[in-house]
Amino acid sequence: MKKFMDWLANSFAPKAKILTQKPAIAGLSSAMQKLIPFIMTGSIVFFYNVFRSYLPSLPDLGNISNYSFGMIGLIAAFMVANQYMEKFKHPNYSITAGIVSVCSLMMFLHPVGAEEGVYDMGRVGPTGILIGVITGAVVSVIFHYFSKLKLLQNSELPDFVVEWINNIIPIFLSLALWSTLIFGLKIDIFQVIIGLFEPIQNFGQSLPGLILLVLIPAFFYSMGISTWLWSAIQNPIFIAGIAANTLALQQGTDPMNIVTNETVYSIGLIMMGGTGATLGLNLLMCFSKAKKLKTLGRICIGPSIFNINEPIVFSTPVVMNPLLMMPMWINSIVGSCVIWFAMRGGLLNIPAELMQLAQIPAPISSVILTKDFRAILWYVVLFAIYMGIWYPFFKVYEKEVIAEEEKAEKAVQQPESVVGAEVVS
Repeated sequence: MKKFMDWLANSFAPKAKILTQKPAIAGLSSAMQKLIPFIMTGSIVFFYNVFRSYLPSLPDLGNISNYSFGMIGLIAAFMVANQYMEKFKHPNYSITAGIVSVCSLMMFLHPVGAEEGVYDMGRVGPTGILIGVITGAVVSVIFHYFSKLKLLQNSELPDFVVEWINNIIPIFLSLALWSTLIFGLKIDIFQVIIGLFEPIQNFGQSLPGLILLVLIPAFFYSMGISTWLWSAIQNPIFIAGIAANTLALQQGTDPMNIVTNETVYSIGLIMMGGTGATLGLNLLMCFSKAKKLKTLGRICIGPSIFNINEPIVFSTPVVMNPLLMMPMWINSIVGSCVIWFAMRGGLLNIPAELMQLAQIPAPISSVILTKDFRAILWYVVLFAIYMGIWYPFFKVYEKEVIAEEEKAEKAVQQPESVVGAEVVS
């Protein structure tokens, strides 16, 4: 264990840090960080809705979520382009590129072949985050390479005219690109990107299929891209699986499909605390020696118990943090394998009813859905496994945070010492 932790601290972390400081990575990381307030606003509403489900008389706060987290695709498009311009040292383009990205993404709202005036607003919500990121990145490339031309740099034209021209051209090129693809060639880019992942459906009800359906969302989530994006790919597999299980139960046979929403999300065993099984990380933070981590851990533990982990993922942060991204991926693989073999081996019942209880704490939801008290035992086993996976990565990261806190404290104390010395002299 000590050798592994030394390798993480002295080899993996420094190399990963160099990679994450490159503009292409740093820009995306910075953009994802700036999405945190909007994501957490939605998370607060989701957490509130858990109580509202028991107290229907409470006011509906859905619109607050709809017009913050519900428009996260548009916000991502702006932030990605904005931050890439900052990181590539084109601050004069940061606002313009962001607005052009939003305008570009708006073109995606009109599905190819739809009637005039028909728009799919769901494409700018959580399922549109990846589209927003890609749009912002492409627009940033256009602005970045156009700026390298240094057009009219030594021109005798007035400065404001030069600025207009240097904005009009990349704006036109960006919008012309998307317009040609969407309206000229009739390509539904949203569906094209989603379609790239359709082959997963062919082997969805297999162990490799389960691992991919859990790991891919976790992988992109660790980069700040919402897991909701993958609902278009997951839901057909999940719904078909649970429907077959329900039919089997009605016919008196055993359900066989493990890969369902109920298994992956609702029973809270693979997603213990949320995607990547972050409950173990949250508990480690609650007892951390680092003040920042302890404070964040205690703030986020409530939502984590209800399997809402946006606060812990984006505030720690796990997002774009090499030391904490890797255990999230490992947990996704390990949890999927343990549950697969437990259910396939008859050691845990396979859920057979369509019932999505992802925001009810496990192992309560685990027992309700599986109708099997052995789920409590598997909860304990998996919790120990997840905690063991998080521990070495967390301790290395905790050490870094403690060092940063000590450095900050010394920086605050040093000026006081200097002032005291001057008074004595």
